[in-house]
Amino acid sequence: MTNQQEKQRAILAMVACACLSSMGGIFIKVIPWHPVLIASIRSFISAGVFYLYMKKEGHRLVLNRTSLWSGIFLAAVFLLFVSATKLTTSANAIVLQFTNPVFILLFSVLFLKQKPRGGDIATVTLTLLGISLFFLDQLTPGNLLGNFIAILSGVCFGAMFVINGHASEQDRMSGILLGHLFTAAVGIPFLYLTPPAISPLAVGSILVLGIVQLGIPYILYGIAAKHCSPLSCSLIAAIEPLLNPVWVLLFYGEVPGFFALIGAAVVLASVLSWIIWSQKQGTTKIAVE
Repeated sequence: MTNQQEKQRAILAMVACACLSSMGGIFIKVIPWHPVLIASIRSFISAGVFYLYMKKEGHRLVLNRTSLWSGIFLAAVFLLFVSATKLTTSANAIVLQFTNPVFILLFSVLFLKQKPRGGDIATVTLTLLGISLFFLDQLTPGNLLGNFIAILSGVCFGAMFVINGHASEQDRMSGILLGHLFTAAVGIPFLYLTPPAISPLAVGSILVLGIVQLGIPYILYGIAAKHCSPLSCSLIAAIEPLLNPVWVLLFYGEVPGFFALIGAAVVLASVLSWIIWSQKQGTTKIAVE
């Protein structure tokens, strides 16, 4: 496989990752459990899926500074996002989490001493603008605590992307597995503090979350991160908050508003233009190569 084909495969893997991840909001909302417990059980299931993939590919779990920090930040993303989704609207949680490209650029400048290109900054700006427009008729003040937690999720997401962008494949895979395991461990006390109400809907939803919405997407992310930089993965992943209202439309009949359609066009056009531009520049590893 040529280098160009590997880059295209990585982009497709990241697009598929975003599409599957976009189902999270619906299923998290319908499960009547504590958010930490939802995140914990979801990650426990996902850890099993991811471990099977690692075993198949011959990867082993390694413990070092890179994999541990990657796992810590990823666990924080899982716990914070599920909590934010419960405490505020799904739209708020997703939009505020996807401020992470801004933090990727910030971390790259502050800690890696790297300068983003003009095209990278323009794409990040347009992407965030498009996402804001997409939810303009839904984004409300909501619960301030939930909104704040969602922003923290974006910070941790950005940090995870940066760490994994400079990690070896072994460290990156180990970090993802550790993130799932750390999240699962945090939720153990909540099994006793807030025992979950078991129902077919809750069990079915948590299985979908663990396998389809989280387990498989992080396998795809692990594949994509080999040839996509942190900012590359983050920008492509911005497709996720655009698809979330599509699932709402299909399941609940909620029609996106006028600004939502404009926002979708802005984000998709920005990301696609960035991919074409980056390939013409000779790389999809932008900003933090």
